[in-house]
Amino acid sequence: MMDSPQPQFTGATRYVLDEELAGIVNISMALEMPLLLKGEPGTGKTMLAHAIAESLSMPLIVLNVKSSMKLVDALYQYDTLTRLNDSRFGDSSRDVSNIQDYIKMGKIGQAFRAERRTVLLIDEIDKADTDFQDDMLDVLDQMEFDIIEIDKTTQAKQRPVIIITSNAKKDLSDPFLGRCNFHHIAFPDPKMMRNIIRVHFPKIDSKLLDISITTFYRLREVDAIEKKPATRELINWIRALKADPDFRPKNLTKGEIPFLGVLFKKSQDYERAAKTVNRRRVF
Repeated sequence: MMDSPQPQFTGATRYVLDEELAGIVNISMALEMPLLLKGEPGTGKTMLAHAIAESLSMPLIVLNVKSSMKLVDALYQYDTLTRLNDSRFGDSSRDVSNIQDYIKMGKIGQAFRAERRTVLLIDEIDKADTDFQDDMLDVLDQMEFDIIEIDKTTQAKQRPVIIITSNAKKDLSDPFLGRCNFHHIAFPDPKMMRNIIRVHFPKIDSKLLDISITTFYRLREVDAIEKKPATRELINWIRALKADPDFRPKNLTKGEIPFLGVLFKKSQDYERAAKTVNRRRVF
């Protein structure tokens, strides 16, 4: 499988990519290994999967991991309730004796059965327990799983490009880490952030760009903030500033910082930021 030419990921229209990240994405595809991405929320982990799918013209399938999720739910579901209703009322075109008609693929199952190679995003794996994590990688290693109800093994038609994200809220097991490639996406520095903002606002005024980014990074340094504003919040904040007909970039240099609620979503964070801004007068 590795003898055929591998597609190369070089970025997407709205995703600013650094050379190191591009390299680990491409080597993970070449080695057919899952890529585990860690980093604080808002660093672009999830958006990377969207960018890979866009760049390589692949369908994207997203598995949002929940703390209560069982692995079988990500593989397939057996719809016993519908089968029972069909059996009782007899008004369905399905054959109730054929259990196959009541098997629905989960997100991993969909990626395995897709006719085209897909990008499979397994988002926030750290929410799941260790057994889920390790058993899932067994399935992804073998590229197959059993459907017990019909005594059938489902094999992948194409090996998906597998991106796994973690917010590092819980440690992952050593066996899990050993079977993935790993990359930590650091929060963008101001220079990288300027590039990102210019992608989203190609015609942005240079004064607004400079002062909004400077103010944003200072706000991220406010003491005891639980959820620091991320790139998404900065983009939305700039959008809000541009939409306000009374706003002038020089207002920020005077400590007049509007729309703090766009940047800070937790009440305590908002209050701390507002107090800091008011206390300093000029931020």
